[in-house]
Amino acid sequence: MIRTMAVALFVAAGFSFNAMAQEAVLEADPPATPKVPGPELAETVCVGCHGDTGNSPLSMFPHLAGQGVDYIVKQLKDFRAGRRSDPSMDATISQIPDGEELNLARWFSKQAVQPASATQADLVNRGRQLWRAGDAGKGVPACAGCHGASGYGLPAQYPRLAGQFPDYIAAQLQKFRSGERTNDAENMMRVIAERLTDHDAKAVSEYAAGLR
Repeated sequence: MIRTMAVALFVAAGFSFNAMAQEAVLEADPPATPKVPGPELAETVCVGCHGDTGNSPLSMFPHLAGQGVDYIVKQLKDFRAGRRSDPSMDATISQIPDGEELNLARWFSKQAVQPASATQADLVNRGRQLWRAGDAGKGVPACAGCHGASGYGLPAQYPRLAGQFPDYIAAQLQKFRSGERTNDAENMMRVIAERLTDHDAKAVSEYAAGLR
């Protein structure tokens, strides 16, 4: 009798344990969405504008190779949230799964940049002056203060501009000046861009392109 009761209790406990286990499985979170490798995203989503290694084939699109991880992530999130807008990126950002910005940024940051070069030598001297010392009379600080003497930037805040296409840099300065681009911290770039003439914007863009 005692043995029969023990077996019954054991069986009942087994059923109870199995039921609890099944309930736990039912209540568990669904499997996480598989991560998409950065190279795969680059090759399928970004390649047309930025190249699969972040070296853009067209000067209207920026090089992303060697760019800081945090800066790339911020820009992607700004595009997704509407804090920054561009026709090409507005149409593309939805193809990058939400949460995969970091994988993509890490891939591009590790690639070697194929730098652009200055194309207008007559602007380089003025660009060097603005980059290194700014223009106190216009209230323009030295670009090197944020982007570094060699143009490598401060990854979490300010982008690498060394070797970037001068056309792209000049276009962004124009967008900051016009208010078309507004995702700069504390309006910093908008204020600076407003104080630059077209000539100065082109000059500093040319100089940055030649930095290594």
